[in-house]
Amino acid sequence: MIELQNVTLRYGVQSVLTDISLSLGERRIGIVGANGSGKSTLARLLNGLLVPSSGKVLVDGLDTASEGRKVRARVGFVFQNPDNQIVFPVVEEDLAFGLKPLKLPKDDVSRRIDAMLARYDLGAYRTHPSHQLSGGQKQLLAICGVLIMEPACIVFDEPTTLLDLRNRNRVAQAIAALDQQVIMVSHDLDLLADYDRILVIDQGQVVCDDVPQKALPFYVDLMS
Repeated sequence: MIELQNVTLRYGVQSVLTDISLSLGERRIGIVGANGSGKSTLARLLNGLLVPSSGKVLVDGLDTASEGRKVRARVGFVFQNPDNQIVFPVVEEDLAFGLKPLKLPKDDVSRRIDAMLARYDLGAYRTHPSHQLSGGQKQLLAICGVLIMEPACIVFDEPTTLLDLRNRNRVAQAIAALDQQVIMVSHDLDLLADYDRILVIDQGQVVCDDVPQKALPFYVDLMS
């Protein structure tokens, strides 16, 4: 369970998010809002990439401000641009890097990498240069890099925005099949239509918190 308690985040004197209190327990939660509304900032608070200026963010009772490493083991994060997430030049090296803190035997690391790449039809690219993958393959590799750590929740920040339709659908299907809790920031309303809950962010505040059938039309009207 992720809880936000009276969370405000400021950059200098400017408030980006203001006094937000939420409990996030549903299996599929979408976050929508205009550019600059604060939705991506909210997403980054959920696993400690950012910490509040005031208030608390708790993950299973752990304060993100003081327990960041433990929080990020529970809550993974996938960026919009996978190039911001893939840090090693070879596919298998990138996945192995995430497992280093676990100090697993080499055979266990190899098995985990094989299983993860097979899951997303990337097995043939194990020793392939990461930068030569297609956009969709890079995003799948970024997802693999988070999944291999076995988090309970994954936060996605607009993961399909930079993809063509074919790769968008491939990544969307991969996300839909996940067993983990998913919290998704997206402008793609079709992607969120069957989610359990939608948060609409506007000018740093949650202005609607409801099921998609109510929250998405509210958001469309807000943007009109």
